[in-house]
Amino acid sequence: MDDCELTHVARQPIDLPLARAQHRAYEQALEAASCRIVRIAPAPDLPDSVFVEDTAIVVDEVGIITRPGAASRRPETAAVADVLGRYRELRYIDAPGTVDGGDVVVAGRRVFIGRSSRTNDAGIAQVRTILAPFGYDVRGVEVHGCLHLKSAVTMLSGNQLLVNPAWIDRQAFEGMERLEIDPAEPYAANILSTGDGVIYSAAFPRTRDRLERSGLELKIVDLSELAKAEGALTCCSLVLTSG
Repeated sequence: MDDCELTHVARQPIDLPLARAQHRAYEQALEAASCRIVRIAPAPDLPDSVFVEDTAIVVDEVGIITRPGAASRRPETAAVADVLGRYRELRYIDAPGTVDGGDVVVAGRRVFIGRSSRTNDAGIAQVRTILAPFGYDVRGVEVHGCLHLKSAVTMLSGNQLLVNPAWIDRQAFEGMERLEIDPAEPYAANILSTGDGVIYSAAFPRTRDRLERSGLELKIVDLSELAKAEGALTCCSLVLTSG
């Protein structure tokens, strides 16, 4: 993990045993939210592979295996495709398109995709072509100041978002309810609503207070070591319905 890709954060030593313990606590939070954990084979030669979200986009009808923007991450997709193919018919992003799953926010039949250093217009166009037959409206969104769109906005509920307005074009999400983070915590907009629970990071107490005052009951986890690798809550899983 010390050799991970970094774009917007400074490199720091990562305590691997602590990172493993934090990841296990994250899994336990998912299990407590009635999720069943399905693991991808370990890939110790791929330092970013814990951030499995970037390798695929999953909706009810299909799974899209991405072509990550960082070339070092592209070998991660084969193992993910092997497992995800048990649950979804698969499509693939081809060159010259690049897409990281962390740039994709699915809100019902609307799919917002960040234009970032990892996701380009060719990739967005391919996702639009793949999802159009299923009735999805795919929209590109400008991202600035952070790695992925999900660094700046994630879903709270069907029409409610948690956002850092400094890193996105607010007009792109017009018509949706937006709860803003505390500006002193710029990375606080990443939250994971899944199954029977809402999982949130211990690193952002000010925004946590805003969320709890809005009526949300949160499961708090510490991912401080994974954050050193520019990862966050949603990065570490692909959440999908099955059966």
